[in-house]
Amino acid sequence: MTQDRGTQRRQMRAAARYYAVQALFQMEQSDSSVDDVRREFEDFRFGEIFEDVEMAEGDVKLFRKLIEDAVTHQSRIDQMTDRALVAKWPIARIDPTLRALFRAAGAELCEGAAPPKVVINEFVDIAKAFHPDGREPKFVNAVLDHMAREAKSDAF
Repeated sequence: MTQDRGTQRRQMRAAARYYAVQALFQMEQSDSSVDDVRREFEDFRFGEIFEDVEMAEGDVKLFRKLIEDAVTHQSRIDQMTDRALVAKWPIARIDPTLRALFRAAGAELCEGAAPPKVVINEFVDIAKAFHPDGREPKFVNAVLDHMAREAKSDAF
């Protein structure tokens, strides 16, 4: 049974968001450039077979936009994230995986065309993938809701 184009496109966009979080994490941890990480993901991670599981192909255009916008607008996104966090927990104290997630989601909320509720749901799903047994997905939902209301208040 083949998937319809809409389902395949949604899966590729979801994969691009997931890969963007990983790429932003890698950039921060290794101090690599956007171009180096982008090239690595596009050449080796998209569609990679890892432990007998084939990774999904990502939407290259969305992947590039997310990581480039996250880097270009990092200061603005981090300030928006800080405003959504409790005062004692600035973004610098947040788990690096969640920090990368907030930056990718913030880039899409600020510069992307997808409705904020779609962006929130997609990135909450990514939080569930990274933290399946934790409270992080609820935390991510609350922070992204606050960020979305600031970035696109007219959508609410």
